Amino acid sequence: MWLIITEKYNTAKRIAHILFKNVKGKRESGISYFTSDDAVVVGLKGHVVQLDFPEKYNNWTKVPVTSLIRGEIVKKITEKKIVNLLKKLAKKADRVTIATDYDREGELIGVEALEIIRSVNPDVSVDRVRYSAITPRDIRKAFESPTSVDFALADAAEARQIIDLIWGATLTRFLSRASNRLGKNFLSVGRVQSPTLRLIVEREKEIENFKPEPYWEIFATFEKSDTGESFLAKHVTRFDDEIQAVQAYERISDEGIAIKVTEKVVQERPPSPFNTTEFLSAASQFMSPSRAMNVAENLYMNGLISYPRTDNTVYPPSLNLKEIVKQLSKGPFSKEAELVLSRDRIIPARGRTKSEDHPPIYPTGVADKSKLSNDEWKIYELVVRRFLATLAENAVWERRHVVVESNGERLEARGSIAVKLGWREIYTYWKVKETYVPPVVEGEVLKVKDKRLEKKMTSPPPRYSPGQLIRLMEKLGLGTKSTRHEILKKLLSRTYIYGNPIKPTKVAVAVVNSLSDFADVITKPDMTKMLEEEMDQIAEGKLTKEKVVEDSRKILEEIFKTTDVEKLSQSLKQELRQELDVGPCPECEKELVIRKSKKGRFIGCSGYPNCTFTLPLPKNGRIIVTGRKCKTHSLKMIRISSKGSSWSLGCPYCNYLKWIEMRDKEGKKEKE
Repeated sequence: MWLIITEKYNTAKRIAHILFKNVKGKRESGISYFTSDDAVVVGLKGHVVQLDFPEKYNNWTKVPVTSLIRGEIVKKITEKKIVNLLKKLAKKADRVTIATDYDREGELIGVEALEIIRSVNPDVSVDRVRYSAITPRDIRKAFESPTSVDFALADAAEARQIIDLIWGATLTRFLSRASNRLGKNFLSVGRVQSPTLRLIVEREKEIENFKPEPYWEIFATFEKSDTGESFLAKHVTRFDDEIQAVQAYERISDEGIAIKVTEKVVQERPPSPFNTTEFLSAASQFMSPSRAMNVAENLYMNGLISYPRTDNTVYPPSLNLKEIVKQLSKGPFSKEAELVLSRDRIIPARGRTKSEDHPPIYPTGVADKSKLSNDEWKIYELVVRRFLATLAENAVWERRHVVVESNGERLEARGSIAVKLGWREIYTYWKVKETYVPPVVEGEVLKVKDKRLEKKMTSPPPRYSPGQLIRLMEKLGLGTKSTRHEILKKLLSRTYIYGNPIKPTKVAVAVVNSLSDFADVITKPDMTKMLEEEMDQIAEGKLTKEKVVEDSRKILEEIFKTTDVEKLSQSLKQELRQELDVGPCPECEKELVIRKSKKGRFIGCSGYPNCTFTLPLPKNGRIIVTGRKCKTHSLKMIRISSKGSSWSLGCPYCNYLKWIEMRDKEGKKEKE
């Protein structure tokens, strides 16, 4: 019997129907699989085993934290029904083909299944197929030329699992115990998530500590005497001194002379093909990165886009780009496809990164909008438009730069008009911004219609959007293409961050402040980047899994040797008190704090029992005290986090007064 192992049920179903005729679906102990003659295709549920510490390490308060660094690690079965089915089928198999996704994680998932199979059939013949799209052509081609399982690649993935388990468990317990935050309120720390969180917190500090400074800009509207056309120009100097700005403004007379005119036609190249980072960055305008990846994976499993986890930004020569465009011309993007096909020669755009594992993300099938969810259609359309744009003609711009001098003061205007939209006609997510400056010749005298002096204030750096943060994580070597969106999801679920752009909670600030002061290496990207590079070397066969895991253990041991646990604990507890502080009591002006009682949680006055002022809080969800304050009551705004998302309660006092008003109105209606 030929046993084929895929990563998920949907993939198993598609591959079975592509490879075989007379496919039958079977179900055993709640697990569905597919058969045809002497072949069986089984879809896993991702990892069917999980690395963990034995139960003897489960007591957070009694087990020494440092014992986890070199503690025993075991594999626990997480999908018992699938494992039992694999063992049963394996006994009859004489050939096994691993057909999981081709990347580190997929290779490890395949190896995990293979270990289970070999535990009952050690001598079975094994091969591996690799594909980047679940289309008939790609799947048949992959099965026509099977290769070997890449155990080094799987080792790289397992090394990550081991290191992340050790670091996450050890540091999370350490910080949670140091702060007395056990149970549901534990403080999560991770090898990648903590440096990422620090980036967010440091940006927030930059914003809070930013002191706006004034500056002045001068604008003038010039008019052509022959046509009456006018244009706006700005002084070439941004003034930091008001007196100098006023003097320059007053020197500008009723006329100006064009002293320099530059005109040129600029070719704007198409965007590079989508790799995972660029895809998630673009998709974040529609949804969270983790949601975008989930949707992309569904589209991939349904044969509509290629594998969405890739670093590659260069289409391989083996990819028949013109044939893909012809296929798309028969669907809802026929107009855009025809623009590409009308070219004499299709020359694809190239990015900077070229890899051999998977091509950039591209459409592999024509979708029917009515059969996709709203999110699925948004992601599919994004991938199609980006793909077609990378094959389209350059956008062409006419640009004009005019420098005008008036009584010694120079002002400039820059005009940009799209002569040919090219790829921008297809990739409509980036707005076309045009500025018209009329034709001007050097030496031409222009009338000053009006002028103005504007005082402005410098702005703080902006908060990160999810897309920007994922790009920064890639630049700093934090995580991988497959994990960065999951890190953001984890930070959100731990109520460390909220909103878009991303803001840190008080707890996040407390954790980063304390760790930065007493265990700085945990929050810096250097160590994480080094371990990521070492895991790459495992995949390349240059280092062993054991060596890299040992290196990570030594780093952790050094952290605990050099950390003043008592001072860290005191700092953390002091920082975390701010999480409970809501603002001044409206009755006695002492601090309002979040409290708990047998009936639930509420906001109470720290002046109790002399002051009994209280405000209610929702029964469910984690409370996030933000830095924003109510203009009326000076209380901090509150958000409630639940199941990975959050909603704004706003000012708790305003919210309470509104509830009282609604209750009284409803009471009057009942009496009437």
